[in-house]
This record gives sequence, C-alpha cells and structure tokens, in this order.
Amino acid sequence: MLFSKMFIPTVKEDPKEAEVASHRLMLRAGFIRRLASGVYTWLPLGLKSLRKVERIIREEMNKKGAQEILMPAVQPKELWVESTRWEKYGKELLRFVDRNNRELCLGPTHEEVVTDLVRREVKSYKDLPVNLYQIQNKFRDEMRPRFGIMRSREFSMKDAYSFDADEPSAEKSYMEMHEAYVNIFERCGFKFRVVEADTGQIGGSFSHEFMVLADTGEDIIISCDACGYAANLERAEVGLMGEAPSGPKIGLHKRVPTPDQRKIDEVSLFLGITPDRLLKTIIYNTDRGTIGVLVRGDREINDTKLKNLLELDELELADERTIEEVTGGPLGFSGPIGLTIPLYADMDLKFMENFVIGGNERDVHVVDANLGDFSVKGFYDIKVAVAGDKCPRCETGKLVATRGIEVGHIFKLGLKYSQAMNATFLDSEGKERFMIMGCYGIGVGRTVAAAIEQGNDENGMILPLPIAPFEVDVLPVNTSHAESMDVARAIYDELLSKGIDVIMDDRDERPGVKFKDCDLIGIPFRVTIGERGLKDGIVEIKRRENKEFEKVPVAEVAGRVIRYVEDAKHR
Repeated sequence: MLFSKMFIPTVKEDPKEAEVASHRLMLRAGFIRRLASGVYTWLPLGLKSLRKVERIIREEMNKKGAQEILMPAVQPKELWVESTRWEKYGKELLRFVDRNNRELCLGPTHEEVVTDLVRREVKSYKDLPVNLYQIQNKFRDEMRPRFGIMRSREFSMKDAYSFDADEPSAEKSYMEMHEAYVNIFERCGFKFRVVEADTGQIGGSFSHEFMVLADTGEDIIISCDACGYAANLERAEVGLMGEAPSGPKIGLHKRVPTPDQRKIDEVSLFLGITPDRLLKTIIYNTDRGTIGVLVRGDREINDTKLKNLLELDELELADERTIEEVTGGPLGFSGPIGLTIPLYADMDLKFMENFVIGGNERDVHVVDANLGDFSVKGFYDIKVAVAGDKCPRCETGKLVATRGIEVGHIFKLGLKYSQAMNATFLDSEGKERFMIMGCYGIGVGRTVAAAIEQGNDENGMILPLPIAPFEVDVLPVNTSHAESMDVARAIYDELLSKGIDVIMDDRDERPGVKFKDCDLIGIPFRVTIGERGLKDGIVEIKRRENKEFEKVPVAEVAGRVIRYVEDAKHR
C-alpha cells in the first residue's frame, strides 16, 4: 500500500475534546472521527487494526468449536419482557416504536435473541452443546459517553453464547472460552490479568474480566502479592484482620457532646482518636425496606457486594428526612443503639471494641460503645478492598491495587435466561430440562483503544505488531532521488511478496513529517532509505519503541525485517 493513495488525515495538534491517550491519538492518527456524541466512524487505518483484532478472535473462537452467526441489531420488546429485562435494564436500552406501533430496541447485547434462536432449533440433548458467536455493533445509550472508543454509545463487540445439557459440560464450555480469551489477548500482544468480577446487568452466578494493565485504566484491579488471587474493585474480597475480643462488653458507653462535628475527620480530631476507632452507620433505602449498614470509620461500603449479599434490586442512600424518621437524629449523627431497622455489619466490627458511634441526636456521639450494646443480622465482607488488606485466599499475602482496562468478560449464566424464556431440551430419559448457558464478550474497538493506552509515548502510539495497521513502513527520505526510490520499491516489493503488511511512504514531504506520522500511527518497524546511507550501501531499520537505528546492508534488509516481524508475532 502506498501512503499517498491512502486516506490518512493525521492531525498535528491534540484535539481539545480528547481526555485520554487513546482518544487523543486515534483522532490525531486518523483512526477515527466523531459523528455524534459517543458515535464514531472508523477510518482506513483504524479499521485495519480493528479487522486484525477480529481475525485473531475468529481464529481462536473457531479453534474451540464456536460457530459464527450474525443476529439482528434491532430486537423486539417481547423477548426482553420474557427475560424481565425490558424495565430492569434502564435508560441505556434505546427503545423506539416502528410505523406499526411495535416496540423495539437497539441491541446492547443478545442473550434474549440467541436464547430464542436456540430454543426454537434445539430439541434434544444430542444437539448439545452449542456455542454461537458474532462480531457486531451494539448500542448502549450511555448517559455520559467519554474517552472516545473506550466508552462510546455505539461499539463493536464479539459476543458468544454457550448452551449445555448439564453442569460438567457447562463448566467445560466456560473453561474453553477462558482459554480462548487468554490466547486472544496474548496474541494481541497485551500485558493483562484475569480477575474475578461482578455479573452486573448480564446476571448469572460468576464471571471473570480480562483486564489490560495500563496506568490510565479507569478500573482498579485488586490482587494478592503472594498468590494468584485477583478481582475487580466491585468483587474484591478482604481477608479477616485478626483476633476478635475475648467477650462482649455491655453498658460501658456514654454520650458526649460533639457540637457541629458530623464528619469522620471532624469527630476524630475533636475526640482525639483515629478514624478506625469510629463506626459509621449508613442508612439505605432498598426494595426490601430501610436498612442500616455498619462499617469502620476509615472504610467505605461496597454497594455491589451489599446488593449481592442481600439480593437487592434497588439500593440508594436514604435522604435526610428518612434518616431523621429512622434514627431520631440528623444526618451525620446516626448510630446503631436503639435502631429497630435491620443492621448489617462489616466483618471488621467483630474485631472492634470501645469504639465511637453516632448518638442519634444533633451534636451528640457515643464513646466506648461495644458489640453487646446493639444487635446485628450478621457480619459480612461488605467494604471496599484497599491496598494493604489481607488476602482472602492465602495466609501471608497482602492486597495490592493496579489499574486496568476491561477488554473481555465471560459469564456463567446458568439457568437465568433459559428458565425465564423456557429454553428446554429432552434428556436421554425423555425428560424436559432447561439448557445451561454461558456468555462471553470482547469489546473489539475497546481492545484497539486499550492497546494504545498500554503502549504510547510523546510521539504517538506504540502498537503491538499483531494489531498495528501496518507492520512495516518503508520510508524513502527523498522521493526525487532515483536510487532511493529504486531501493525502496525493491524492499517494499520483496516484503509484500513474503506476506508482510507493509506501507511505503512515497509522499513528497519533508523527512520530519514522514517520521512523525510513522511514529504517530505506531507502525512497529521503519525502514529508512537515505541518500547518505546508500553511498555506503546502508539502510536503517528502527523499531518503534527504540530510539536507536540499526544500519543494515541493502541486500540484507528485507530478510532481516521479515525475521524481526516473525519473531514479534511469536513472542
């Protein structure tokens, strides 16, 4: 491919609307252009990278026996009502009405559609297992689309769905997809981690996220420094902190005035104690009524853990009026003594004694409170994990926090959709049973963006070779120099004949412009042909991530580059 023939509208200046590296560089390098809020056009270079990711995905999915289909983007309301998600999914589901007054939606995911397909076609255990996948655009009406392709409203996704007859088979399907995903992201050239995750809107019993490690990642990964445990922040568990007090103390507490001291830091300073000596009482409204949650003063409640623990559909902080009705005191002075609502305590409370709580009265707190002074429903791991916490899986490990970008997510759905939508089959004894499902997603465009977040510098992208738009840039410094162009064309033709994805920068531009565009686009190898080097029969080879050049005899250049490319593919 010749640079002069391609549509590559690079930009010198950073776009004002770009917030993260991938957004900024994809716009500058001519990978994408914005059409509307959260909606982008993929230009030739970006699309080449996107297609390379798709090819890797298809190859690894096909190896595991998954079969590609293509489902409609527009979905009927009726299927979503069956699964009970028409109302539950929320405002991200873009609903509309056609000319016949039928209610439809743009597909944000395809569990309902694929379940309907399989329940119509699969009747016997002999037809199972089935694993179907597609690569298709989805639409989720994000309230605040941002970060370019990282969080857009319309996006490219690979979604797969497995259907099995029993649990052992479903577990095998899940692990096959787990292995396929590891292979996909290794082939894409990523540094990544597999972490336990919450199932969220998709539902199911458990799931794993595949997180590309990047300092700019919006997700926090919690992992153990001694064993293999890793989870995202929503899911991360915390190990027990120590030994509980020998016996409960009762009636030692006393009320003290704390005028205008309602925040943790204010009360701690006023009483001359550290925040971990306080116990916060947080009041929530839920679909099961008002509850109180108790957590140490220096920790935060993990709402996702709490919702999962209590199997809640709705959970929100109570307003000031509700707090006064429930506790008798204003916001900032709530405490557990005397409350009649259900109280749920974090595990840390088991190891606390002589702590401070709110007095359920303005400007009053209670000191020397203990577990015997009130009752709770139980003690649970419901706080946000932080670096330094004990590992929940091993004896010696401490938790550490790193940042990452979610590019893939796999779910063990179980019977969630098959039961709701009556997707059944006849087993070997002729009995009707529900299919056991799994679903497996990869954000294809997000994968390209994550590669840029993981690999970039002040000059542009540093893309892994397997997904870079081109593997090699043959760059003659002076296109009016006949010998330079002859050598460039010879190298270009030989690389092309060996299956190397190569571009030749044949533009009549200043060398600096060509070098900057090559670095900006992130092409892994650059072959520079200059008049001065040709006098000595030398051509320069440069790797994108290095500053140094390698001087190579003209006759050896193509062979050397081919070897480098092959080595990079098999790292």
